[in-house]
Amino acid sequence: MTSNDIRNPALGFGLGLRKEHYQAVLDRPPPVDWFEVLTENYLVPGGKPLYYLDRIRQNHPLVMHGVSLSIGGSDPLNRDYLKQVKQLARRIEAHWISDHLCWTGSNGINAHDLLPLPYTEEAVRHVVERVTQVQEFLGRRILLENVSSYLTFNDSVMSEWEFLSEISRQADCLILLDINNIYVSSVNHGFDPLEYLNGIPGERVQQFHLAGHQRHEHYIIDTHDAAVIDPVWSLYREALLRFGQLSCMIERDDNIPPLDQLVGELDQARRVAAALLAGGV
Repeated sequence: MTSNDIRNPALGFGLGLRKEHYQAVLDRPPPVDWFEVLTENYLVPGGKPLYYLDRIRQNHPLVMHGVSLSIGGSDPLNRDYLKQVKQLARRIEAHWISDHLCWTGSNGINAHDLLPLPYTEEAVRHVVERVTQVQEFLGRRILLENVSSYLTFNDSVMSEWEFLSEISRQADCLILLDINNIYVSSVNHGFDPLEYLNGIPGERVQQFHLAGHQRHEHYIIDTHDAAVIDPVWSLYREALLRFGQLSCMIERDDNIPPLDQLVGELDQARRVAAALLAGGV
């Protein structure tokens, strides 16, 4: 990173922190450089989640990843939620805060899903205005993650990567690039994932996600319940060539294996990055 780089320093290789691994992380701290925590799991005062989080943060840097910002939604931004996010970030000294470039509900009803937006100039302006408000409230830049999608809008006038890039520039925010989501959407919509990578501004990308999915006959669903597959590892190599070695993590939300198994998968990410640095393939 250069002196003009607006990004936070890279943290290395991390995992998503899950309750199934709390005690294992404390008993035998794994060779994991950092953990990403699901923001909404720690917004209730007190209780076991915060107890474990306070202890784990003593040995591992933490970042926050939310699913409730609904940055593309039409409802007013939830100031109470943002206040809780800000308080948690201060408590755990979060290195950064991320959420998804999507909407999650309407009229106060949470759909509990990450719903895509039409890629239009109007949507760009709408999201930029809301990101600006969020960043002013939090006092820091946020990261927006590309989501996987299963439909397209007739009104779209640009590609997904152009949409994400334009929002990041106009709102002066950063990007969490989910490599698996790019692959999933490229299969579902028939675009070239390398064109996606090449269309993203490198100076805006802060973090990578790697995850697994479920393949069906004519489409893929982003499920985060399986190991990373070879085509996603290949796309990760291309992302390293395009953006350099950034903070990278394995994301598993269901069918969660023992911690050692995820650490082994994370070691593969390390090996891929090390081979590129050494001039391998």
